[in-house]
Amino acid sequence: MKVSWLSALWCAAMMVSPAPIRCAETAYPRADLLVETSQLARPEVAKQFVVLDVRTEAAFKKGHIPGARWVNPAQWAKGFGQGKDAEMWSKWIGNLGISAESKVVVYDDNFTKDAARIRWVLRYWGVEDVRLLNGGWGAWQGGKYPSEERAAPPVATSFKARARSERLATREQLLAALKGTRKLQIVDARSENEFCGTQKLSNRRGGAIPGAKHLEWSDLLDRKTQRFKSADELRQVFAQAGVTLDSPTATYCQSGGRAAVMVFGLELMGAKDVSNYYPSWAEWGNATDTPIVPGKPREKK
Repeated sequence: MKVSWLSALWCAAMMVSPAPIRCAETAYPRADLLVETSQLARPEVAKQFVVLDVRTEAAFKKGHIPGARWVNPAQWAKGFGQGKDAEMWSKWIGNLGISAESKVVVYDDNFTKDAARIRWVLRYWGVEDVRLLNGGWGAWQGGKYPSEERAAPPVATSFKARARSERLATREQLLAALKGTRKLQIVDARSENEFCGTQKLSNRRGGAIPGAKHLEWSDLLDRKTQRFKSADELRQVFAQAGVTLDSPTATYCQSGGRAAVMVFGLELMGAKDVSNYYPSWAEWGNATDTPIVPGKPREKK
């Protein structure tokens, strides 16, 4: 299907709408989950969002997107735990000036791995409209858009964190899926060496969850631009890995970050029932009651 230049322009302008707009057969089913740098550079668009920078603090101080607020990605990664401390997260999120109704866009300089984790944590605690900046800081710099070094402290707002438990997969749920008492597609987002068990990292055991489909998180991204691959490319990537978009799915990695990128990629392509097994291999590979098999590498085409 061909799209006129006027239609394409209209679609690009409307991408900031909360509702998904299908501009062509090749558009992402949930294109609204991504924000392009050319959009965020427009003041009338930027003012709609709380912009979060999740790079290192030193990088943030050297220059960031105007108005961006810094989030410590390491603190948030460790602080999530089992997703139980709603009081602490109410303060952390509220202190950023974020409310449940806020529109948030997150960026990093790490192939969205940190940004996707922060996005997932925010959505778990009840912030519904959280998007990623396509291409992150590199794309912003590449577009020669303005930056600033100073940052005014955000005005804290009242936020009441409410856990969305359906977004967090648990070991018990995965074990139930292996027993056949729960329908769940499991996707391993780690490297092939981790999946096959030849690289254990610091875990007691290496390998994979039985029946897990392997798709390395970085395969969703263009290695040069750090942008997400096109919709057609992503469909092919998921299909080659045997990952279906209409099945309840749980993703995992080592500690939830790479799995969060996979969650985002699946949601971008229209998947609706996707959860993150956040404790991931750090829990599964160090437990004594979890089944493990050596994963098999896919045939290269």
